[in-house]
Amino acid sequence: MAGKPITAQQLGLAEGLAEASDAALFKWLVASFLFGKPIQQSIAEQAYRIIVDQHQRDTPQKLGSASKAELVRMLGEARYVRYDLSTAERLLKLCRKLQEQYDGKLSVMHRQSSSRADFERRLIEFEGIGPKTVEIFMREAAEGLY
Repeated sequence: MAGKPITAQQLGLAEGLAEASDAALFKWLVASFLFGKPIQQSIAEQAYRIIVDQHQRDTPQKLGSASKAELVRMLGEARYVRYDLSTAERLLKLCRKLQEQYDGKLSVMHRQSSSRADFERRLIEFEGIGPKTVEIFMREAAEGLY
C-alpha cells in the first residue's frame, strides 16, 4: 500500500461519515476492507467502485445477496485477482454477520459498544478484518462516531 491513501472524500463518503450514516459507514467499511489487503490502492479503489457504484452492492443486504462467483467476477473486473476468492468469501461472511448480529447496521454495533476500543474489537471479530483495516476505517469514521 504505497502512496497516498485513498480517502472517504475521494469516494464521496465524507459527509455521510461525518453524520455517521449507516449507508456511508458500510460503504467505507467495504472500501477499508479492500484497501486493507496488500494490493495496489488503485486496484482496490476500482474494485470498490465496481462493486458499490457500478453493481450497486451498497448495503449488507445487497452485497450479501451476491453469489461468491458474482463477487469474484466483480473483483476480476478490477484486476483484484490475487485475493479474489478469499475476499469474496469474507465479504459475504461480513455481510451475513453484520445482518445477524447488528441488524445490518454499524450504528447498532456502535451503540452496543462500550467504548471506541470495544467497537474496534468488534470490527476485528469479522473474518478478514485485521488491525490495518480497522486503522483505515477508523481514520475517517471515528470523527462521526466519537
